[in-house]
Amino acid sequence: MSKYENIAHYQDFSELEHILDSTGNPCDRNKIRLAYSFAELHHGDQRRVSGIPYILHPTSVACIVAELGMDTDTICGALLHDTVEDTGVSLEQVHKRFGPDVAKLIDGVTKISKIPYSSREEQQAENIRKMLIAMADDIRVIIIKLADRLHNMRTMDCMPEQKRRDKSLENMQVFAPIAHRLGIKAIKDELEDRSLQYLDPIGYKEIEDALLLNEEGRDRFIESIKAQITEKTKDTIPNIYISGRVKSINSIYRKTFMRNQTIDQIFDVFAVRVIVDTVPDCYNVLGVVHDIFKPIPNRFKDYISMPKPNMYQSLHTTVLDNNAIPFEVQIRTWEMHYTAEYGIAAHWKYKLGMGAEGKNEEDKLNQNIERVKKMILDQLETEDATDIARNIRNDFEENDVYVFTPKGDVMSLPRGSTPIDLAYLIHTQVGHRMVGAKVNNRIVPIDYVLRTGDICEILTQKEEHPNRAWIDICKTASAKSKIRQWFKREKRDENIVEGKAMVEREFRRQGMNLNEDEMAEFLRNVSIKRQYNTLDDFYAAVGYGGIQLWKIMPRLKEEYQKTYAQDIENITVPAAPVRRTKASSGVVIEGNDDVLVKFSNCCNPLPGDDIIGYITRGYGVSIHKRSCTNVPRDITACEEPERWVNCYWEDKVGDAFRSTLQITAADRTGLLADVTIKLSNMHINIHTLNSRELKDGRAVVTVTIDVMGRNHLRGVISKLSDINGIEEVKRL
Repeated sequence: MSKYENIAHYQDFSELEHILDSTGNPCDRNKIRLAYSFAELHHGDQRRVSGIPYILHPTSVACIVAELGMDTDTICGALLHDTVEDTGVSLEQVHKRFGPDVAKLIDGVTKISKIPYSSREEQQAENIRKMLIAMADDIRVIIIKLADRLHNMRTMDCMPEQKRRDKSLENMQVFAPIAHRLGIKAIKDELEDRSLQYLDPIGYKEIEDALLLNEEGRDRFIESIKAQITEKTKDTIPNIYISGRVKSINSIYRKTFMRNQTIDQIFDVFAVRVIVDTVPDCYNVLGVVHDIFKPIPNRFKDYISMPKPNMYQSLHTTVLDNNAIPFEVQIRTWEMHYTAEYGIAAHWKYKLGMGAEGKNEEDKLNQNIERVKKMILDQLETEDATDIARNIRNDFEENDVYVFTPKGDVMSLPRGSTPIDLAYLIHTQVGHRMVGAKVNNRIVPIDYVLRTGDICEILTQKEEHPNRAWIDICKTASAKSKIRQWFKREKRDENIVEGKAMVEREFRRQGMNLNEDEMAEFLRNVSIKRQYNTLDDFYAAVGYGGIQLWKIMPRLKEEYQKTYAQDIENITVPAAPVRRTKASSGVVIEGNDDVLVKFSNCCNPLPGDDIIGYITRGYGVSIHKRSCTNVPRDITACEEPERWVNCYWEDKVGDAFRSTLQITAADRTGLLADVTIKLSNMHINIHTLNSRELKDGRAVVTVTIDVMGRNHLRGVISKLSDINGIEEVKRL
């Protein structure tokens, strides 16, 4: 039985009115009734795929929005959100009938379906970009969108399996992280659980069955804990409310299947939540709990004095009962509880009349809305739209670290962030002028990974400026965007030259032979999008990293083959093969201008490695890393030392090179799939992929791939390291 079966899949207008009555929401009922009548009229006989009358979908979405305590315009927007897209209603009609705010919300929620895209990935990315633009203007847009997505997931059983999986993956990657950052826990948890049900139905069922199996005993246990706390606090702490809660199935899944734990090893599968009137009462309850039960060391978290970035506040402590059974206790005030459940949606609750006592909370909510808007705008500065979903996962996900500045300010960053990310979070100019960092009074490299509790000082110099390599080191989209913007603004001429050289080199490597005029015409017709007015703008974007060639080259090559198909058919194959020269191999051999070059398989050297050449018999020069086991330590003392020659990389190398990586991770279902999907998303060519189990519950995956050099490989390793359960990625 699903955890959410008690929630009706479809709700009619009478249920919406009941929700408004029960919550005491002071909305404009007449305007909401008009919006419902308008939607009902224009949706007419339309039906959902399941055969249900279509009008029940927007009504159900409006019920979800109303449960969050949203205002009149948001509820009207939910009722009308599909009218412009799916009926003959125009946005002007909505504006005239219901006002500019409702029209703006509907425009923000309406999906883009008529713009031609070259790929599904690009279409999805542009839809996300449109949604973020609307969010930055009015956060209520995403609240409607989240409610719409949640109701679609509640009614997804009638859809084809692949569509269910696609939507579920999109929820995990985009919508659930956004719901988390907005603090709307109720939607986040259900979106994740319903998505997991389609992504891994077997794992979901195992956890669900285990929870149901222990349900009766768990209920008795929670009631016992509640009774003990109530008995100790009834005479000293007024108006105390105690409830039990079960951890979401997705949260249990992440700890069991991805961290190779059993449910018995998870301390907070179930918890007791204590809600009181004041902050001092929170700490008083904490003292009582620690007096009754034995606290587990290092399992206490004070989110009241140090709130999470999404405004979440509570005291968390994990304790043992008399039978040594671990459980979690969460302690918070009623204001904290409402914010924990509804997050930014609580802003409209306070705005709609919670009175003077909610003023401080409203101020905090306003501040958080501005922070979220800033994060959204950082995503929009990403010129490559397909990076947006990845940036959202990095910047919006739950795994935050808390770092202190020397002045004692607490800064929240995504897990994996570096001092570069912190510098740009403090201020753009601090990032631009950064020359180094101290962590806990010790100099650290700029790629040092910050940890919760670190005291980090950014070292700056007035005349310094960013380094291009920082883009591959830093974690947050904001830092990457600001570095790219600096190079875009300050180094335009240099970017144009660099970008043009990169494009020409990549065209040659792909066998796309065009002269300068032909290339310019080809790029104007195929590659330059609306945001690039001239070819120089396009080259500059390539030069400073706004466009990543490896992402667009497959489409360019396809268009090249279509455009020049006739010419390709008429090309005659020469009688003798052309030997590789230094220009195509990327390696210069001392004393030889034109020699066949091959790269040894024993060490797979990459651009940037210290290399040496060995003159073979009949196969040219074999290139090795100097640290390769097949290279003698003392060349002069080996047999035939004259066959070892000095060589070095050219400044510009265009070829792809093979490299082998060894990945050590917690053994789990789906590990290989996650590795191959991550490499596929980066358009990395895979030559071999093998895995083996270790006795300690871990697995080793060995993969041979094509990369463009050490810097490219470093970026690939960084992205693979983000996969859940990965412990180490190293080059062999």
